[in-house]
This record gives sequence, C-alpha cells and structure tokens, in this order.
Amino acid sequence: MAAKRKGERVRWSVVVLLEAIKALCRLLLLRLTNSRPLVSPPLPAREDQSMLEESAQLDAEHDQHLHTDEKATWSMPRTGCSLPPLPATSDISSYLLSRVLTADEVKPAKALLPRISGKGEIAEWLYILRPVIYAVAMARCSQDKRNWRPWLLGFGIEFGARQLAKQDASERAASGRGGLTTLEREELARRGWGMAWWAMRGAFYENVTK
Repeated sequence: MAAKRKGERVRWSVVVLLEAIKALCRLLLLRLTNSRPLVSPPLPAREDQSMLEESAQLDAEHDQHLHTDEKATWSMPRTGCSLPPLPATSDISSYLLSRVLTADEVKPAKALLPRISGKGEIAEWLYILRPVIYAVAMARCSQDKRNWRPWLLGFGIEFGARQLAKQDASERAASGRGGLTTLEREELARRGWGMAWWAMRGAFYENVTK
C-alpha cells in the first residue's frame, strides 16, 4: 500500500521483490528437508506423543501391580468364567498404535514425507516459483488488467505442476516405492482447492468474475 502511492511501477517492483523473498525461503526449506515436498503449515500438528507415552507408562505400572504374572487369568465372581490374559505391557508401540488415528502419528518426522526426485521435484520447483513468474508477468502487463497472458501463464504453471506431482505419485506406486502419504494427500487436496482462487485473480476477475 505504501509503494502504491509512488506509482504502479514501484508497487509491482515491491510485489515482485516480496514474492522472490518468499520463494527463496521456500527453496531453502526444500533444501534443508533434503528435497521433501513443502506442506502448509510447515510443521504439521499431531498428537502429543509425550502424553501418550506417559499414559502407556501409567497403564503398564497399573497392570504390573494387579497382575504379577502376565499370563494369569481372572475369574468373574458370579459366572466363574475366566477372562483371557492381558497383552504384554512392554509393547509400547502397539499401545500407541491402538490409540492414534493412523500409524503416521508415531512415525519419526523424517518418515512423514518421502524425498522427491525427477518429476516430483520439478513440480515442487514450479509450484514455488509460480508466484514470482506470475508477479513479473503482471508487472509487465500492469497497464492492461484485462490481458489474459499473465493469468494463463500463472494458471498453466500451477496446473502443470499439479499434473507432474500426480504422475510422480503414480510412478512411485507402480514401481513399489509406496504411494502418497497422509500428509502428501492432504497437501495435494489443499493445493487443488487453492486453484479456485484463480477465479479471483487478474484477467479472469476483470473479464468474468467481476
């Protein structure tokens, strides 16, 4: 808003600069995560494992207090039927898995997102650089808001990145390297819904939505 007071040229220069800084930060994140796809938010929330482990420890201590022998059975007073023995309390992993929504909740952070390469990495680069390219195109066509070229360029890059990401996921599944993880599916769905915002941008808004 401050840059707009000094003219459209200065305004778009600031917009391009800000988008370039954001893209650089995303590329650094991509580098720091060893080519893992970026998700939003960058640190996905999940169950507090410390609380689950504490609960598991308390249950284990309670079981050990009631059953000195893990194989011991308990007979119901009225019917006389014997209940089967409880499972081993030392198996914390099974305990955690039985109390979370998915197995991803107890995986280490690096296992939540696989490393990408080939088409998947190209798709991520395109998705990161798309706002910068779109801002540069808008700056060059700032005098004609109804010009379709910036909109088609930006939308085409994002759509192409999405298709490349889907192809990479299909190839991974076909080669036995595993399909999309839960976080990848959620991020892909979020980006898909995000494409609807193109109806409120640039030439599409000026010529159609408006």
